[in-house]
Amino acid sequence: MPQDSTSHAPKSAQKSAQKNAQTNTQPPASGGSPKNDLIALLDLEEIEKNHYRATSPNEGWQRVYGGQVIGQALVAASRTVPDERSAHSLHGYFLRAGDTSVPILYKVDRIRDGRSFNTRRVVAIQHGRPIFNMSISFQVPEQGFSHQFDMPGAPAPETLPDEEALRETWAEQMPPEFAESFNRERPIEIRPIDPMDVFHPEKRPPRQMCWMKSRESLPDDPRLHQCVLAYLSDWSLLDTATLPHAVSFMQDNMQMASLDHAMWFHRPFRADEWLLYVQDSPSASSSRGLNRGLVYDRKGSLVASAAQEGLMRQHG
Repeated sequence: MPQDSTSHAPKSAQKSAQKNAQTNTQPPASGGSPKNDLIALLDLEEIEKNHYRATSPNEGWQRVYGGQVIGQALVAASRTVPDERSAHSLHGYFLRAGDTSVPILYKVDRIRDGRSFNTRRVVAIQHGRPIFNMSISFQVPEQGFSHQFDMPGAPAPETLPDEEALRETWAEQMPPEFAESFNRERPIEIRPIDPMDVFHPEKRPPRQMCWMKSRESLPDDPRLHQCVLAYLSDWSLLDTATLPHAVSFMQDNMQMASLDHAMWFHRPFRADEWLLYVQDSPSASSSRGLNRGLVYDRKGSLVASAAQEGLMRQHG
C-alpha cells in the first residue's frame, strides 16, 4: 500500500503524512474520468524547446506522488527522441519534496544521439530548485538473445478484492480531512495479494505481489504505456522493506522517503491490461531499504524490472 495513505493512530495521521515522504507515494485521486485524468497528467505543455510544464492534482496530500514525477520526466524525455525509439532504462534520484500547489518544470538535456541509442537527462524544478533528476536511455528496435525468469504463481486478479475495497475498510481510521480524497476513485487499479495492514503491521518476509493496470483503456502508443508503467512502478515498492520489521510509514516515529528509482523495459506490454508486480527486499541497513520489482504480463512475459532504495528511519 502507499506510504502515506493511512495511520494506525488517526489523530497523528496528518502529522505523519507531512513529515515522512520526500514525494507522496499515494497516486492522485480521480476528479473526472480516470483515463482522462491520467492522460492529462502525463500530457505536458511544451513552453520552449526542451522545456515542459506539468501540474499536480491537489488532493489534500502535501507531497507530489513519486510515480507522477517519474512518469512525467519520461514523457518529457520521450518528446525529444524519434517516435520509433523507446526507453529501455531510466535512473532517477528524488532530491526534494514536490509541491502540489505549483507547476513542475521539466528541463531536458539531449546528452547523446547515436545510431542505436539516445541518452537524455531530465531535471524537474520547482521554486527555482531541482526536486528530481533522471537519466533515460532510448534504443531502436533490435533483435537478439532472449531469456527471463519465469513468472511465479499468483491468484488471478479477478479473484482478488480491488484496492479500493481495502481502502474502504481503513477509511474509518482516517482523519476527516483526508477521508474524501482517500476514498476517491483513482486512475489506476491495484489488487494486492495478501495485503499488508498499514494500521496493524505484523512481521513477515520481505516479499509481496500485486496486480496493477490503468483503470480504463489507453491509446495504442507504446511510449505512453511505458510512462504509465513508470507511474505505477512507485506504488508499494518501498513498503516491501518494512515487512520484516512490523512498522508502518504512518507511525509517528517512522520517517520514510523514496531516495532513487530505476527501471528497465524488456518487452512490449500494455499498461491497461493486468500486470503482476513481484516485489522483494534483499537488504535493509543504515536506515535504508533496497527493493526490487519484476513486472509480468498475464502471458508470463517479463516486461519490465524496477529497483528502488528508500529511507526508513525510526526515531525514538
